[in-house]
Amino acid sequence: MNSDSRITKVQELVYEIRVRDVMKDDVVTVSPQTPMSKLQDILREKRISGAPVVDQDGLAGIISIDDFIRWLAEREEDCPISEKMTSDVQTLYADEPLIHAVNKFEQYGFGRFAVIDRQDKRLRGIITKGDIIEGLLKKLEIDYHKEETQNERIQRFFEDIYADRIALFFQYNVAGQDFKRAGESSSRLKATLGRLGLHPQVIRRVAIATYEAEMNLIIYADGGRIRVRVEPHQILVKVEDSGPGIPDIEKALQPGYSTAPDWVRELGFGAGMGLNNISNCADRMNLRSTVGKGTHLSIYISVENGAKSETN
Repeated sequence: MNSDSRITKVQELVYEIRVRDVMKDDVVTVSPQTPMSKLQDILREKRISGAPVVDQDGLAGIISIDDFIRWLAEREEDCPISEKMTSDVQTLYADEPLIHAVNKFEQYGFGRFAVIDRQDKRLRGIITKGDIIEGLLKKLEIDYHKEETQNERIQRFFEDIYADRIALFFQYNVAGQDFKRAGESSSRLKATLGRLGLHPQVIRRVAIATYEAEMNLIIYADGGRIRVRVEPHQILVKVEDSGPGIPDIEKALQPGYSTAPDWVRELGFGAGMGLNNISNCADRMNLRSTVGKGTHLSIYISVENGAKSETN
């Protein structure tokens, strides 16, 4: 990892925080039958620039102040909101990592996204870029004091043991297509490394790289395993599966390239940045894959280099 690829606390948090943690759940909604002539009063009174359109607890669309302005400019007769709303709505799930929200804001350029429940598809809230920034700032303030008091316990741990070689091993089994538990293994590993007292920058890099690798196991394979070896100066993360393999590794490493099926993309995953993000976090990465047999990924992260590259 070069000096221009440092992993910041904010980058770490967008993987850790869920959409539900920053969204607004006290949402002003309108019905499809609400007249367009009433929309201006609603937006002005509530001081909002748009609202979800809800019909019997189900999300029917989104109406914005831009829609209202266009309606005024066209000087049309009054009509229900349902005739002017956007009905093909891009949404986010409440349990998605915040990184997916960030990616969607960049991809679509929208001002807001409706947040729905993964199970019953009911409206849970709404999220804007401002909500993301506000949520991150709050989390940064809380975590800052924790990191200030954290010490390098793991170095003393290894120094107190007399042996020619010392290592700690952890293994996490990941089930394929289990999107409900997406990110669980990387979160458990992050908590474990935190208890060992590793430097926050090192933990960030390991957590993000492991999360991306875990998502690849869930999306593209029938699951697999993540094995982690922690040594005094280096952490090695090995990710193995017996899935379909990668036909073109060079292409797979290109940002934005993805072979995820449409249904996976609709769930908010498979943006094609996984391997690229892993490479940015790693000091060294080895990827071997055989079509029809599976993929083996090794991620090497230096404990010492990680600590020296700390940035906020």
